[in-house]
Amino acid sequence: MSSIPSLLRDRIAATPDDEAYRTPSDGGWTSLTWREVGEQVRGLALGLAGLGCGPGKRVSILSSTRLEWILADLAVLATGAATTTIYPSNTAAEAAFVITDSGSTIVIAENDDQVAKLRSVQKELPGVTHVVVIDGTASDDGWVVTLDSLQGPEDGDYEGMVDAIAAGDLATLIYTSGTTGRPKGVELTHDNWLHAAGGVRRMDLISRDDLHFLWLPLSHSFGKLLEIVMIDIGVPTAIDGRLDKIAENLGVLKPTFMAAAPRIFEKIHNTVVATVRREGGIKLRIFNWARETGIRVSRARQREAPIPLTTRIEYALADRLVFAKLRDRFGGRIRFFVSGAAPLSMDIAEFFDAAGLPILEGYGLTESSAGSFLNRLESVKFGTVGPPLPGAEVRIADDGEILIGGRGVMRGYHGLPEETAEALEDGWLHTGDIGELDQAGRLRITDRKKELIKTSGGKYVAPTYLEGRIKAACPYASHVFVHGDRRNYVTALVTLDMDVAGPWARAESLPEDPERLREHPRMREEVQRAIDQVNADEASYATVKKFAILAEDFTVETGELTASLKIKRKAVEERHGKILDAFYEG
Repeated sequence: MSSIPSLLRDRIAATPDDEAYRTPSDGGWTSLTWREVGEQVRGLALGLAGLGCGPGKRVSILSSTRLEWILADLAVLATGAATTTIYPSNTAAEAAFVITDSGSTIVIAENDDQVAKLRSVQKELPGVTHVVVIDGTASDDGWVVTLDSLQGPEDGDYEGMVDAIAAGDLATLIYTSGTTGRPKGVELTHDNWLHAAGGVRRMDLISRDDLHFLWLPLSHSFGKLLEIVMIDIGVPTAIDGRLDKIAENLGVLKPTFMAAAPRIFEKIHNTVVATVRREGGIKLRIFNWARETGIRVSRARQREAPIPLTTRIEYALADRLVFAKLRDRFGGRIRFFVSGAAPLSMDIAEFFDAAGLPILEGYGLTESSAGSFLNRLESVKFGTVGPPLPGAEVRIADDGEILIGGRGVMRGYHGLPEETAEALEDGWLHTGDIGELDQAGRLRITDRKKELIKTSGGKYVAPTYLEGRIKAACPYASHVFVHGDRRNYVTALVTLDMDVAGPWARAESLPEDPERLREHPRMREEVQRAIDQVNADEASYATVKKFAILAEDFTVETGELTASLKIKRKAVEERHGKILDAFYEG
C-alpha cells in the first residue's frame, strides 16, 4: 500500500467484521467494526471534499482524544489533504499560530468551547473557510458546520481520491512542543508513518487478539503512531482521552496493553507507595518485603541469571499477597505497558516489572515518526530504550549525539529550510540527545545535548536523570527541577502532587493547604530523605545541595510544561529565578 487510506482499505478487506474501535456511550461502551469505520470515513471524506478539502490542503484538528478524532483524521487523509494537530489545551493565540503557519483552510473543533476560542481570533484566520464542530451547533453565518452534517454524495469517487495519494505525499504536520523557541511544523509523509508502523508490526509484539486502550493525546506523534499501528495489525482499540477515567476504564475494559507517558506510571507508583505508608504496620512491612523480593527477581531476569528456588518461592508468595492485587487494578490482563515521550526512571520500571507489569520504554522524536527504538519483552533492559525498530538506523556521533536514519525520518520543517538542513545534516536526523549503545545494540540515553548542566567547576550533570530518581524516591512529589548550570553546586525545585500528599497530610494531621504544607518540617523531611537517598549513589558534584518546595505545581497553563508534560527549563528558571538565585547567596 502507498498511503494510510489504502492501509485502512486493506484492513477493511481483510477483517471487515472484526472489532476496530470501542468508544464510551451512555455509561457503557459501543463497538465499531472495520467495515463500519470504513463507511463513516467514506462519508466524512466526501463531505470534507465538498468543503474544498483535497490534495495540497491542510486541515487542523483541535480536539481531545476520542473516536471522532481518528475518523476525522482518516477522512482528511482520504481526500489527499494533510492533517495538522493542535492540543485542546493550547491557547487561542497558539492555535492561531499553528493554523496560519500550516495554511489550514478547515479546522475540526471538538465543541463549542473550542469554537469560541477560534472565534476570538477569527480575524487572524482569514484562510479558514469552515470550522467543523464535533459536539456543538452550526452558526448562522455558515462558518461553523457540524460533523454530523458532513455526508458527501453516494456516488462520490472515494476510491479515486484514495488511489491518487502517493507515498511521498504529506500526511501530517505536527508542531513540536517547543521546550525552547517557537514550535516548528514537522512534515511527515504517508511513507514515514507506514514505515514506522511496519517496524512495530515486524516485532510481533501485538496481535489481533490484544485489546489496546488509547488515552494518549492524538495531537502528539506517539498517539498518532499508535493509530496507524493498530490499523496495520488490526488490533481493536478502546478510546477515551479523559485522564480522570483512566483507572476506571482499565478495570472495566481489561486491556492487554497501554501506552503512557512516564508521569502516569510515576503517579500510580507514588499513590501505591503513599497508601501503604499511611497504613503502616504489617501491611507496610509486607509491601516492602514483596518489593525487594520482586526487584531481585526482575534484576536477575534482566541479567538472564538463574533464580534460586528459595527466591522463586518467596516471589510466588509476594505475588499472591501484593502484586496480584496491583495487577487487578489494571483489569488483570495487562501483558505490558509502553512508555515514551520522556525518560522513565529505572526505579519505577523495576517496581512495575516486579509486579508482573513490564514497561517497555521506547524512544523516538516527532521528526522520526515517533517510533525509532523499543525494548523487547524477551530481552528488556531497564535504563535503556531498547534496540532500533526494524528499518530504523542509528549512529552515535563523536560528541555522543544520537543520529537516526531510515524512512521514518521527516521530510523537513515546514517553511524552515535552514532549520531543516541543520537537523538533517549528512542525511541523518540530529536528535539533540546524548546516548550510547550497549553490546546488544540497545540505546541508553544519558541526557539532552542542550540541557546538560555544566557546573562552574566544569563537571557535567544530567538533570532529567536526577529528577526521575528523586520523583521515584518521594511519592509526594509531582515534578522535580534540577538546576545548577554555571553554578558551583546543584539545587532543586520540588512541586507537590496534592492527590497523594493531601491524604497523607490529612492522616498525619498536617496542613492540607499547599502553601502551609510545603513549609512544614515533616514535608521537608520527606523530600530531604528522598534527596539523600539519591545523593548517596552520586558523585559529590552531582548531588543536590539545597531544595525548595513550591506551593503550585508546574502546568501547561502556566507555561512551565509542554503539552506532552515535559518541563520547559527556561520558563521555570525565569518564573522562579529569585528562589534559584537565593540558593547561591551568602
